[in-house]
Amino acid sequence: MALLSQTSQQGFQALLWKCHMFWPVSRCQQLFAASFSIPNREKINYFSFMTSSSTALPVDPKETDVLPTKKRSEIDCKEGKGWDEETKEIPEGKFHFSSSVGAAKKWSMSHGLSRHKFSNVQPPEKPLQAEEWNKLKEDFRLPEIFEEVMLNSMIRCNSPIDVAKSLLTHVAKRNGDIAYNVLVKYLTLCVQQGQVSEICDVYDIMKARFKILESGAYNLLVKGLSNSDQWRMALTLLEEVKKIMIPSRTCYESCIKAASRHQEMKLAFELYNEMLAKDVVPTLDVLQSFFDYSRGMKSAELQKELFGILLYLRENQIYPHKTFMRSIKLWFESVPGGNWRGHLTSIKDSGQCPVCKHQLEDSNLSEEEYSNLSERIIRDVIHGTDTFRKTSPKEFEAFQAFVEDRLPFDIVIDGLNVSHIKSRRMQCENLFDAVNCLAKENARLLVLGRKHMLMNSSNWKREIMKEMQNKADFFFAENISEDDAFLLYATLRSGKHCRFVTRDFLRDHKACLSDSLTRHLFRKWQRGHQIVFSSAEGRSINFLPALHYDCVVQTTGDTWHIPYKDVYEEKYSYQVPRKWLCIQQKL
Repeated sequence: MALLSQTSQQGFQALLWKCHMFWPVSRCQQLFAASFSIPNREKINYFSFMTSSSTALPVDPKETDVLPTKKRSEIDCKEGKGWDEETKEIPEGKFHFSSSVGAAKKWSMSHGLSRHKFSNVQPPEKPLQAEEWNKLKEDFRLPEIFEEVMLNSMIRCNSPIDVAKSLLTHVAKRNGDIAYNVLVKYLTLCVQQGQVSEICDVYDIMKARFKILESGAYNLLVKGLSNSDQWRMALTLLEEVKKIMIPSRTCYESCIKAASRHQEMKLAFELYNEMLAKDVVPTLDVLQSFFDYSRGMKSAELQKELFGILLYLRENQIYPHKTFMRSIKLWFESVPGGNWRGHLTSIKDSGQCPVCKHQLEDSNLSEEEYSNLSERIIRDVIHGTDTFRKTSPKEFEAFQAFVEDRLPFDIVIDGLNVSHIKSRRMQCENLFDAVNCLAKENARLLVLGRKHMLMNSSNWKREIMKEMQNKADFFFAENISEDDAFLLYATLRSGKHCRFVTRDFLRDHKACLSDSLTRHLFRKWQRGHQIVFSSAEGRSINFLPALHYDCVVQTTGDTWHIPYKDVYEEKYSYQVPRKWLCIQQKL
């Protein structure tokens, strides 16, 4: 079959939609059967785009409800619910999908074949004729997944749109249909290259053939449109998505950035506050964009919203990376008539800022706060969770008696956790160094161990273990026990002065606390009591002392103090930053 002219290829998607709009389906089928020389027996199937995705629902011409309401759990892909989950924005040119790639993918995976084995497939540099595509497919190791692999390669190599379009045209004329996942991959390439008219055409085709799309396709469409001069179409599409599911973070943030780029900050903040209300967690990238695009603007309402973002960082113990911190600093200094000045600094051990001499908030809880927190953790976290699935009631009772008989401790150590600090050393050597370091000031130590540590082995030498037990109390739990509950109990029962050592962030335990105030107190207590391993080079193990000041964003009105890290961290860390941005307003 002769290759279609470039003009007819470019008009393929738009013409298909126009036919659906202005002619009956039967007339549309006849027209395209003639245009592409499709045999009569294939007419019916040509417009029945197939899908193996459970979230992309084909249009039933007998139904009038084209946007059925469904719960998010039924139709949407999983979204991260907290900062403990993935928070990176998808890099430019790389996209993630939740759509299935159909029976071909299932077949290949069932035969132990993964996509990376075909990463060396090179797409053609120019459009091919039907015979040439057929030859490539015949020579391909697995012809069942040829189109999928080829389109993936085109995305990776950023192939010309005409090359991808020639493949789609060939598939349509050969099969009489185009699979849903093939359309999504073509859409990916269009978004990657900013081909706005093609994005619109693919959306028109999908909208005509399906009641709803799956989340990955909506993400692509919104992202592609929002990066163009047709960005308001992305807002319209976002409204359509809201009717059937909670929009993804990508959808919201693409629209937020589009509005911000066009200086419509009120709209951008409306979308931001809406996504927070729906528990869609923003990335640091979009939070930074608010400060970037608001630079130089004078608006009390805008300033209030941006201060709100800083308080959001405080409430969620989020530490901006250096690039984000600079955006915050530049925005403050750009506010007309604001007279803000920012300086980078390190806070003294006393908690005083060397720049403005302001004393930062104390990390200690009041007696009442500590008492309430202690009761809630023991009730909700230690006794109220699955503690006894990881240990027996008898063992935990024995541990409680052990602790009560020896109170109070100064430092409680998660022995197994600390023993893995340096991977190239014996575990007992790591723990031995840690005990020696922490016992220097005659501190009373409790080490939580496991019974296998008492068995002489390559990692646990009996003589070293005996020497350690002369310097610290040890409690050896069963090897299958969960020791976080032991750690929290012993630390809290020892009193406000007691610190603890573990490299865990204790996220699961914070989540067990039912109200935000208690979770806030838990985080504050943790920041002031968790002793952190020093990453300084050297053979010996050292620890940084727990801070006496609270390491979160804080303000007095005419000052802001913002802790930051040099690089972005995908997940929460138990380590708090030691670098700060001090911002003062000179009145």
